[in-house]
Amino acid sequence: MAPGMPRSLRVAAVDLGASSGRVMVGTVGEGVLTVEEVHRFPNGPVQVGGALHWDIRRLHREMLDGLRKAGAVDGVGIDSWAVDYGLLDDSGTLLGDPYCYRDARTDGVQERVFETVSERELYDLTGLQQLPFNTVYQLVASRDDLGDADTLLLVPDLLGYWLTGRPGAEHTNASTTQLYDVRGRLWAQDLLDRLGLPSHLFPALREPGDVVGPLLPELAAELGLPEQSPVIAVGSHDTASAVVAVPAAPDTPFAYISSGTWSLVGVELSEPVLTDDARLANFTNEGGVDGTIRFLRNVTGLWVLSEAMRQWAEDGDPQELGALLAEAAEAPPFAAVVDIDDPVFLPPGDMAARVAEQCYATGQPVPSTPAGLTRCILESLALAYRRTVRRAGELTGTPAEVVHVVGGGSLNELLCQLTADACGVPVLAGPVEAAALGNVLVQARTLGADLPDLAAMRRLVRDTHELRVYQPSGDTADWDAAEAQLSASTAVQR
Repeated sequence: MAPGMPRSLRVAAVDLGASSGRVMVGTVGEGVLTVEEVHRFPNGPVQVGGALHWDIRRLHREMLDGLRKAGAVDGVGIDSWAVDYGLLDDSGTLLGDPYCYRDARTDGVQERVFETVSERELYDLTGLQQLPFNTVYQLVASRDDLGDADTLLLVPDLLGYWLTGRPGAEHTNASTTQLYDVRGRLWAQDLLDRLGLPSHLFPALREPGDVVGPLLPELAAELGLPEQSPVIAVGSHDTASAVVAVPAAPDTPFAYISSGTWSLVGVELSEPVLTDDARLANFTNEGGVDGTIRFLRNVTGLWVLSEAMRQWAEDGDPQELGALLAEAAEAPPFAAVVDIDDPVFLPPGDMAARVAEQCYATGQPVPSTPAGLTRCILESLALAYRRTVRRAGELTGTPAEVVHVVGGGSLNELLCQLTADACGVPVLAGPVEAAALGNVLVQARTLGADLPDLAAMRRLVRDTHELRVYQPSGDTADWDAAEAQLSASTAVQR
């Protein structure tokens, strides 16, 4: 710890995902790094007037409930999913619940934007993967409704504003909007002008580690905390926080998979890769903590399996995850594989039926049991990881020698083993709570912990958390054949 600082620090990490949120209490000291969940709550989009929104006020209430349960803390940090935002009027009042990125209002908007700014120009400026729900497309879809808006705040910044009364935009989440100059690390003013988006909406940028401000006095009193309790900007995109806690060893080229509802698969760089090859491979260059670049692709994650399980439960055939994965491990391998990144898997719905439709359309056997369908989903995911990890190595010139899987997916032993088999390199699984740990580590550094850089933070993670190692097994030719089968079947489908 820094001179004059206490031997340990206790901070609250608010970690919001698309399907659940939690408030964690982290403790950081010499050789100490722990997190404890004090409050968990469900999350999910809600239908309002035919559109998908987030119930942001409920999330705010849940956050406050968690902070009450946290007790005395030295700081508060918030991370969440990316791209979604709330709009405030000139009095600071929220104009409506934020849209969910899965809402259909962005359908066809990409093509309209490309009429003004070419796909190549957009990539050269922002370095962002083309995803139909990026903030730029959401705003263009709602451009005619921006008249009363004064400030745009991404989800973690909105919740931080409600804690402190101070608006702003943290870099790692701002970089996901496709309205951010990835080289200059500032809002892309010319792009805003060309798309007719009011520049006054976009607040000043903050670095991870900046103090947003003290808690509002009335809120501090309500929570039982000192008035000057700081809210600290962390890597507010949850993946940026998760990558901080990837326990990578120095001098070993690594890839990471932040595995949850989405899988974020990539490598860490010091500069963006803005080549045509990177653009055509649909890789993104997002900001990381300490000025790093997260060069990655979004891969549809365990969302597909969780939606299938939800549907089975609704249909009166609930499945217990542990038993389901055990049965899937014994199911015949490579019976069928699908393109897990197909847009058909993006909206909520009956995933089992959608997988079946893809298998039928590509001339493959349709899985007839939950275990068979689960095997198909997880092998398809592992194939997507394989393609992405290998392509990242090709585009950067540095193949990964190990893959780190963090987040909830690190507990899925079958998926981790399939990933090691598919990628042909060891998989190190853990920590599960990587986003919360990264959030805690950045706060602790701001508060005086002796964590000068990412290497020091990762060393503390390695020293305090047990990792599970999965060595590659089986024949890589089987994965080559499965990849060829998928490529051929999707070509026929097109």
